Amino acid sequence: MLQSTQNPANATKFSPNPNTFTPTKNISPSMEQATIGRSVVIKGEVSGSESLYVDGRIEGTVNFADSRVTIGRNGVVVANINAKEVVIMGAVTGNIHCTDRLDIRSEGSLTGDVVTPRISIEDGAVVKGAVEVKAAHQQNEKAQSKPVEAAKPAEPPKAAAAAAGAATLAHGSKVMYNESN
Repeated sequence: MLQSTQNPANATKFSPNPNTFTPTKNISPSMEQATIGRSVVIKGEVSGSESLYVDGRIEGTVNFADSRVTIGRNGVVVANINAKEVVIMGAVTGNIHCTDRLDIRSEGSLTGDVVTPRISIEDGAVVKGAVEVKAAHQQNEKAQSKPVEAAKPAEPPKAAAAAAGAATLAHGSKVMYNESN
């Protein structure tokens, strides 16, 4: 008689593969990503702790302080964005505050002011607004920053100008240095 190989009494007790190691899956929270599809329109505040991919439309505010926000080629955002990292391939109208990096791809456009420690703008990208690049430690300590007028009067003119150059400038501000030696 033929016996079925499905019979548990006849099943092998050992795995045919001697390697019993199964690798663990290392999925970090940063791998998670929320997606706003092409036909989705959101009006109001959008916030979260995972990455966000926008291929639809958002009007309001976007707050993903510890994550990446990517605006896809079809994405339209009319909002202020606060995120660790922002990638723009679509259209953004609003101010952007990044704690790590802003990347504007060749097909992307931005109309608004930017504050970020690092920025990358590809050829063909459209940017209209003020761009303020400052070190990450300056962003964290901006409440503790000293005004330019606090420089000691006994400092030589070059040192005072260097202190002025290190200060954060307001929108549209210019620093002019005239050495009269």
